[in-house]
Amino acid sequence: MKAQQHWQRLHIAPIGAMHACVENGALTVLEFAAQEAPLPKGSGQSAASDKLFVQLQQELERYFAGELTQFNLPLRPHGTVFQQAVWAALETIPYGTTWSYKTLAEAVGRPKGYQAVGQANGKNPIVILIPCHRVIAADGSLGGYGGGLPRKKQLLAVEKCTWR
Repeated sequence: MKAQQHWQRLHIAPIGAMHACVENGALTVLEFAAQEAPLPKGSGQSAASDKLFVQLQQELERYFAGELTQFNLPLRPHGTVFQQAVWAALETIPYGTTWSYKTLAEAVGRPKGYQAVGQANGKNPIVILIPCHRVIAADGSLGGYGGGLPRKKQLLAVEKCTWR
């Protein structure tokens, strides 16, 4: 039996519209969304998910105000064992710092697996909270970002990270 998904649209200043999903008391998706994009069909609501959405909204607002450096929400992203390992490693990157793809690959025990690590990083379903934006190219340039480079720059600027 598939878990009931509870979706909500959030508006986070200054980043814009986001969609979030809660399943079984944990956040499974936080993604950038076009303002007019509809929520997935079959979305339900519950008191528990409503509480998590309120907490998520508040924590994101505090993050963008520079008041929060560590999120306190239960996360349960869906992915392969390898993706899970990469996402867990992303969560260890300290606030205000960046890692190269090489450093991330070494952290998951795949020192030559930059490309695979980059692909897993790009499939991160919980942006910002699992800080894939903190991964940059070895030469200090930004590399890519699924939410677009302007958003990546914005997130790194919030954390006062430096890059080329």
